Amino acid sequence: MKPSVESVWWHAPNDYELPADEVHVWRARLDLPQNCLGGLLQVLSAQERERAQRFHFDADRKRAIIGRGLARLLIGHCLDRPPDELRIKNNPFGKPALSAVHHSSLQFNVSHSGDVILVALARGRELGVDVEQMRTGFAIDAVAARFFSPNECRALAAIAPESRCEAFYSCWTRKEAYLKARGEGLSLPLHLFDVAFGAGEEPRLLETRHDPTEANRWTMHAFDPGYGCKAALAIESSGVRLKCWECHDVLPG
Repeated sequence: MKPSVESVWWHAPNDYELPADEVHVWRARLDLPQNCLGGLLQVLSAQERERAQRFHFDADRKRAIIGRGLARLLIGHCLDRPPDELRIKNNPFGKPALSAVHHSSLQFNVSHSGDVILVALARGRELGVDVEQMRTGFAIDAVAARFFSPNECRALAAIAPESRCEAFYSCWTRKEAYLKARGEGLSLPLHLFDVAFGAGEEPRLLETRHDPTEANRWTMHAFDPGYGCKAALAIESSGVRLKCWECHDVLPG
C-alpha cells in the first residue's frame, strides 16, 4: 500500500479497536481544560509526575502530562487494563515501551511541538512519530548542512526559496521519525541515511548506508497535524494503514 498524506482526523467510536494491520495516530492540543489535565495527571506513575513537575515552563509541563497520560489511557483501553497500573520503561536512549510483564506486542511513541501532542500506536511493529512546529527566520541551509545528508542538502537547495522552509520540516520530521522508531537516538549519524521529501514525492527511506536492508524494512507516512506543524511516522514493515484520531472522546472529565 502506498503511504499518503492523511488529513482526516476521526472521532473514536465506543468500540474503538487497534487492528494488527493499522497504525493509529492520536492528536491532542495543549489547551485542554484543567479538569482533563487533572485526570491525565492522575493516571501517571509517580516517576512520570515528578518528571513533569521538573519542567520550568508551564507549556512543557503540560506537554509531558498530556503525552504520557494520553498514551496510558489508549494503551489501557487496548489492553483492558487500568492505565495507572501500566508499567512503562525507557530504553537507554529514552524510547518508551511497555514492560515485558504485560506480555503485549503493543508499541507506542509520543511527540509534541507547539500546540500539538501526538501519540502513535501499533501492534507488533516498532514505530516512531515526530511533529514539529514550522518556524521561519532561521538559516535553513546552514541548519540542513549540519543535520541532513549531502544528498538531502542538494535536494533541498533545488527547491524554490518560497517552498524551502516547508520542505526542510518535511525532511526533518521524516528523519526524526526513523531515528525514534529505531530507538537508538543519535547513535546513528544523520548523514548515513536519506529520506524522500520533495513535493509530490512518496515519503520513504531512499538509502540507508549504515545497513542497506534498512530501507526496505521501514515504511514512512506523512500526515497533516494542522496548527502550523509538519509530522511524519516511520513503522516497521509495509502494508500497514495509517488512521488518525482526535483524542476528545477518550479524555477524562
